[in-house]
Amino acid sequence: MLIVAVVVVTVAAGVSLGLLATGDDSGPAASEQGRSTPGAAGDVSPSAPKRPGAPTPTPSRSYPLSKAPQTIPAVGAHTAERGPGWRPARGQRVVVGDAGLADEGRLVAGELGLTYAGEKDDVRAGDVRLTLGGDRGANPQSYTMTVRGGRVTVSGPGQAGVFYGTRTLKQAVQGGGTAPEGVVRDEPAKPVRGFMLDIARKHFTADWIEDRVRELGDLKYNQLGLHFSDDQGFRVESDSHPEVVSRQHLTKAQVKKIVELAAARHITVVPEIDSPGHLGAVIAAHPDLQLRNVSGVATRGAIDISDPKSARIVDDLLDEYAALFPGDQWHLGGDEYQALTVSDPQASYPQLAAAAREEFGSGGTVADLTTKWLNDRAATVRAHDRTPRAWNDGFFRNTSVQPDKDIQVAYWTGKEIGARLPVEYLRAGRKLINYNDEFLYYVLGEPQTFVYPTGRRIYEQWTPRVVRGTTAVPDTYDDQILGGSFAVWCDLANAQTQAQVAAGIRMPLRATAQKLWDEGRPELSWERFRELADRLG
Repeated sequence: MLIVAVVVVTVAAGVSLGLLATGDDSGPAASEQGRSTPGAAGDVSPSAPKRPGAPTPTPSRSYPLSKAPQTIPAVGAHTAERGPGWRPARGQRVVVGDAGLADEGRLVAGELGLTYAGEKDDVRAGDVRLTLGGDRGANPQSYTMTVRGGRVTVSGPGQAGVFYGTRTLKQAVQGGGTAPEGVVRDEPAKPVRGFMLDIARKHFTADWIEDRVRELGDLKYNQLGLHFSDDQGFRVESDSHPEVVSRQHLTKAQVKKIVELAAARHITVVPEIDSPGHLGAVIAAHPDLQLRNVSGVATRGAIDISDPKSARIVDDLLDEYAALFPGDQWHLGGDEYQALTVSDPQASYPQLAAAAREEFGSGGTVADLTTKWLNDRAATVRAHDRTPRAWNDGFFRNTSVQPDKDIQVAYWTGKEIGARLPVEYLRAGRKLINYNDEFLYYVLGEPQTFVYPTGRRIYEQWTPRVVRGTTAVPDTYDDQILGGSFAVWCDLANAQTQAQVAAGIRMPLRATAQKLWDEGRPELSWERFRELADRLG
């Protein structure tokens, strides 16, 4: 007779249901665990000794309830079961239920030393099966991983979710040798989980960037921002304007390889050509386009937006790179246009003031003209089916021209002129991505007031709602905060080598991944989280 005890456990932070089975170890004894403490299943007792004259017993083994796999970020919920779990062995297969999962299948097969067998309907011992399916309205980045009967099934409503399930499987094996028996149900708290790299001020090799893509994929990031144009350099090959490209740069072939590697890991590469400021490398090749004040003094990095040739060259580049970066996102920059940092832009830059009045009437301002510039560039990338974003200080107060509604706010600071509190953007209905420079900015050389961020501070103090400084915005705006992005800026490019940057951002990247996947307070202490990171490699 099977005797089942049903235990209902209410926890202060929520409710979980536990079903503990006794009397039969062959079936699941499920315990629903939200972010349960990592651990590994193991054997506990051999079969009972044979009694004289009794029939020979059937060999059996008894297992404790499993514990959630140990991963970064931590899994959402794990239903514990009794069983040995699964570990990879030579001769085992990865099979897929849909041809669209071939890339995911080949990748995890290679990582775990298994054979990729393609689409198969038969079932074998030791199989890892990847399938599409689930609730029609489910989060496309969600997945379910079932470890039972010596096999693993990873399923999800979309390919991205299935991929994230394979990352959980890979880390479970790396961390403990065995994927524990039971069912993982998991999904991210935020749809945007990004890492931004300034390759304009410092040249990073293609190999180094590819290594970061692999690292990001295992941590379930899904965006890689490349800021490749600034005053110090223009770092991607161009056919339309080869004269603007720096000596050290990425070829289009290298970028294509990076984009394809990222796409295989469900990472969108988000390009950024920052304008109308930060265009020094373009201006170096076209000095006639540089903005000059009323005294004829050149303004660093600023292009003259009253000159139609300025718009043409930037749009040429945006149009050209649309084919190279096929993702659905585009960063337009828009920050720190020096014409707007003086006390009286209209007096200091009469050519801009005149263009504004001609465009918008007698009340037109330089800020109006700059906002139109942003909207025009948004229209250029929108024609390529891209969603535009811009830095928060590229949105100005008291202008008759408003930024287009679909331009997302990349909120990085409250220190710049024009920067407003995050709630001002959120109240206006805008969607926002958190780049909080207090926590998420790794600025080489620590210029001005920047200090290198630590993983511990992010892990213990930051959440996606902490957009500016250390104060969280009200949770009523949580859905408008799409996620966040850790950023590397190379203001003092030689302050660190590539290897030092990789080492310096290692734990901050892992902490950020955890907090974007689960906004709540992590169950592991920082010390245990760091130990887990070291174990996972």
